[in-house]
Amino acid sequence: MLQRTKHFLGVEKSVSGRQWLDRLDENASRAATAMSQQLQISEIVARVMAGRGVSLENAEQFLTPTLRDLMPDPTMLTGMEELVDRLVCAVQNNEQVALFGDYDVDGATSVALITRYLTGVGLDPLVYIPDRIFEGYGPNNGAIDQLIDDGATLIVTLDCGTTSLGPIAHAKKKGVDILVIDHHMVDGELPGADGLVNPNRLDDISQLGHLCAAGVTFMVLVALNRRLRDAGVKPLPDLMSMTDLVALGTVCDVVPLKGLNRAFVQRGIETMRKGSNIGIAALAMAARVSGPLNPYHLGFVIGPRINAGGRIGDASLGAKLLSTSDEHDAMHLASQLDQLNVERQQIEKQAVDEAIAVADAEIGEGEGPPIIVVASPDWHQGVVGLVAARLKERFNRPAFAIAQRPDGSGTGSGRSIPGVDLGAAVLEAVSKGLIPKGGGHAMAAGISVSKGQIGGFRSYMSEKLEDDVQSAQKDSGLKVDAALTARGATIDFLHAVEKAGPFGSGNPGPVFALPAHRVTFSDIVGVGGHVKVSLISQDRARINGIAFRAADTALGQFLLEARNSDPIHVVGTLSINHWQGREEVQLRIMDAAPMG
Repeated sequence: MLQRTKHFLGVEKSVSGRQWLDRLDENASRAATAMSQQLQISEIVARVMAGRGVSLENAEQFLTPTLRDLMPDPTMLTGMEELVDRLVCAVQNNEQVALFGDYDVDGATSVALITRYLTGVGLDPLVYIPDRIFEGYGPNNGAIDQLIDDGATLIVTLDCGTTSLGPIAHAKKKGVDILVIDHHMVDGELPGADGLVNPNRLDDISQLGHLCAAGVTFMVLVALNRRLRDAGVKPLPDLMSMTDLVALGTVCDVVPLKGLNRAFVQRGIETMRKGSNIGIAALAMAARVSGPLNPYHLGFVIGPRINAGGRIGDASLGAKLLSTSDEHDAMHLASQLDQLNVERQQIEKQAVDEAIAVADAEIGEGEGPPIIVVASPDWHQGVVGLVAARLKERFNRPAFAIAQRPDGSGTGSGRSIPGVDLGAAVLEAVSKGLIPKGGGHAMAAGISVSKGQIGGFRSYMSEKLEDDVQSAQKDSGLKVDAALTARGATIDFLHAVEKAGPFGSGNPGPVFALPAHRVTFSDIVGVGGHVKVSLISQDRARINGIAFRAADTALGQFLLEARNSDPIHVVGTLSINHWQGREEVQLRIMDAAPMG
């Protein structure tokens, strides 16, 4: 017998056109009750855990994830021993090592991890981060030649290199050894590197494919540390003091926060709050972060500023900031990145507005295509990933944004929705000759297109992903964990809920419904068109909320018009806002619905 859909608060269609669903089915509800009783935790915390597939048997470990319990032997990763052998040789012979990293946060944190470690054992590594616009992703012959000219005898690529067959062959031909530490999808032949560790290579059975590059890099350093200790090398760096970098890379690369990744983030945030990495501390200060750092700050405050260097400025700034031990340098670099982020926001807004207008016209009043592919010669290549992300959020389907060159070629970035593997589809498009270059993972991908290829690429991706998109959209109702009122949304309640964190991709933050609350204030604030509101419950308790970038959406208009009107249902996530030494609970509004 088919089970009827259980709509939360009876909302079958919200103002945003979504149904609200109870995240827990009957089995999960029973599991939540059992967890609450046996572990002596609140019913709502137990519901949050059960709604994410946590069973009674593993609930205790879920609440206290530790690297000691969850870190496997690094040699489980295929190629680890060969790669570490070469690194040990480099350390023992005091070689000139060069690090070639990607220009995003995962690349910067990976480079900083290796830099800090090798510096700690007496080496002085060279660092090369390519320019996103002029060099593109991954190693290139010119960069390799430069590093060899600077004396490098060993080049290590980080967060890139798996698909760089040509440049790695060039390095070998020039007589330099090269190692690859990566996590991106692999399709077919591997390059002829002297060592390649990537949990997503086809012959790897470690089941660690969910790690970001910083996580894989940390695994390499654990193995290297063990080998150097056995060889009698002293002193050795403190790896646990570097977990803040792993946490930053893990959150910003939006890999699933499950298993080892949760332990990385939890331990890393503890380390980060001690201020041991002066680069992260300086950037938090430049960004005017108040209160202790948390995953939100990493993903939406710290990460975007590090990325700003690679998007529109000097791509090496992020790696330099995260690697430095000089407080003056850290403050200077943080200030540069903060200013670049302001410029990036302005460039992004213009491109996003144009892209939304094009997509709106294409979709019209109907369902529209299963995937959005938009392009413009006016867009900065450094922000197309952000444009794609905004399109994906607004239209609930995968999206690509492409920055075109005068000759009609271009570079683009795509973002996907859960249940639609974008990276695999892009690799197939490359194998069929539809585009010259592309790759990524399930939720994000990068592409290059030649003149006249955009139409064919759009048609192929639409046909390839149509069924997956339709299936994902059917399952994309807003899942609600529990209902509570403004009276129950206290600081103590949030601290209790945080025990089920850290939250992010793969372990989504809990979504709460506030039923029958009145809007006593609503207005548009900020340059992004955010809608700020004050809500009051039936027992006169108050809570402030904000709907980000909502002013020109149905949700924003509904909240503005609901001021001093009938009670409404509101759904969102809760956070603690720190301001002038005070703590206040704030609701980040995701959706709303009229009562009845």
